[in-house]
Amino acid sequence: MVSTAFVISEGKMSCTVADAVNYKGFPADKSKTGGWVPAALILGIEMAERLCTMGIAVNLVTYLIGIMHIPSSTSANIVTDFVGTTYLLCLLGGFLADSFLERYKTIAIFTTIQTLGTATLAISTKLPQLSPPPCHATPINDNCKQANGFQMGILYMALYLIAIGTGGLKSSVSGFGSDQFDEKDEKEKSQMAYFFNRFYFFISLGTLAAVTVLIYIQDEVSRSWAYGICSVSMVIANLVFLSGTKRYRYKKSLGSPIVHIFQVIVAAIRKRKMELPYNVISLYDDTPQDSRIEHTNQLHFLDKAAIVAEGDFERNLSDSAPNPWKLCSLTRVEEVKMMVRLLPIWTTTIMFWTIHAQMITFSVEQASTMERNIGSFQVPPGSLAVFLVGTILITLAVYDRLIMPLWKKWNGKSGFTNLQRIAIGLVFSTFAMTAAYLCERKRLSVAKGVSGNQTTLPISVFLLIPQFILVGFGEAFIYTGQLGFFITQSPKGMKTISTGLFLTTLSLGFFFSSVLVSVVKKVTGSQDGQGWLANNINKGRLDLFYALLTTLSLINFIAFVTCAMWYMPKKNKLSVTYSNC
Repeated sequence: MVSTAFVISEGKMSCTVADAVNYKGFPADKSKTGGWVPAALILGIEMAERLCTMGIAVNLVTYLIGIMHIPSSTSANIVTDFVGTTYLLCLLGGFLADSFLERYKTIAIFTTIQTLGTATLAISTKLPQLSPPPCHATPINDNCKQANGFQMGILYMALYLIAIGTGGLKSSVSGFGSDQFDEKDEKEKSQMAYFFNRFYFFISLGTLAAVTVLIYIQDEVSRSWAYGICSVSMVIANLVFLSGTKRYRYKKSLGSPIVHIFQVIVAAIRKRKMELPYNVISLYDDTPQDSRIEHTNQLHFLDKAAIVAEGDFERNLSDSAPNPWKLCSLTRVEEVKMMVRLLPIWTTTIMFWTIHAQMITFSVEQASTMERNIGSFQVPPGSLAVFLVGTILITLAVYDRLIMPLWKKWNGKSGFTNLQRIAIGLVFSTFAMTAAYLCERKRLSVAKGVSGNQTTLPISVFLLIPQFILVGFGEAFIYTGQLGFFITQSPKGMKTISTGLFLTTLSLGFFFSSVLVSVVKKVTGSQDGQGWLANNINKGRLDLFYALLTTLSLINFIAFVTCAMWYMPKKNKLSVTYSNC
């Protein structure tokens, strides 16, 4: 397949992208569609989404403990379950985008749903009847009346409307943004290499605004005002996104990728007893020559789906076509292999997000017990995430403007490979939990020396900074590495669902955090409610929980290196054209 075509219209020659169309359905003119301007409009909606989602998630544990009077470990699990569900729903969003709605409509629809969720949350925090009677809830005093089922039900409805909206739009934003660049044009392909870094840089700006301005408004002005700002920002971002309708490049859906995957698996199982031919040329492949994917030597079992057998073709009045549940093209088989080969990498990146979950749960709770004053200003506990986000922004900027150009000049490659970036992120996450363990040991030693029911320990909250900075370093590398890896190493027709697959690593990381918290609380707990994760954080052993996470992170890194060595990247027979368009 050639990447560009020349179309003569009204005496003028224009350069078009062969696999993309404009908003009218005609071949997309490269001079009028795509590029950095439409990509920036798409990034805007992701910035607004991150402002809302992170502004809610990072400070939600203090709301649950302080206003809704929910126990510490339960509050942590509510937050991680909310964030986990958000990212898990990215699979649903990816499926709808690839199968029915396409990415543009998916983004517009689910942005509206998220706006509805943030508006509901603003109302639920405004009305006094939707929260229990106020009392002075502290880590020492936990005798306040908890929120009832109705109050929690309204809160859950708001949170999970936000989760549905975020899951739907998040699975499509990065894929739709990358659609604005032609992979088969060398100039635009190099621009795409920078897109993934800038994509995460801009959404990190949204996170930065969330953990500074938005959290300050929540703590010092009103949560309902803060969540109202979220709703307004989502409306504005959606309008800006829609304003670029005529400038976008659209790629048509190639059908449900999930159905295609199951067709290959079913066909291979049906022919499991058949012998593979000695020569791969004997396998069926009706894909045009220039769009075929080279055969790979892994996962031979799936190759059986391309063996031609009696009864594979269905005859109709005009032609005969293969039954896709009995016979699949070799290229379709290789597409499924590409998705399967992603799974070991997918599995070994989950642990990082379990580490990240601690930054918006237990780390925030730690901060709430420590001295947070800078002069007369008191730092909100959730705002410590500014060090995480600031580290991400600085790391991405240095990598984009310094490391990538120097690396390209040195060895001709645009920065580290995606797998190398993921490995760097995993290493930093292990160091982060080591730092968290040492910090918590110090905090607990101070807590033991304090007499009475003193709620603020004489120890600076800035002792927590190293763990936030190290997770920030790790996230800057692993998020961009994962995003680039899952998009570039997936088949063309499965990019949205592969993005959803990547985002489920975040989901499962947060869910695993919830499971780990529950297991540790049950195994180490006692009748008086103590244990590693006691309701009173000053009487628990959170340091041992961090030590456990350090050990698990180290084991996971070894597993990742093993999987990365096994991984075989895709080999595409795609023609590359050089264009002056």
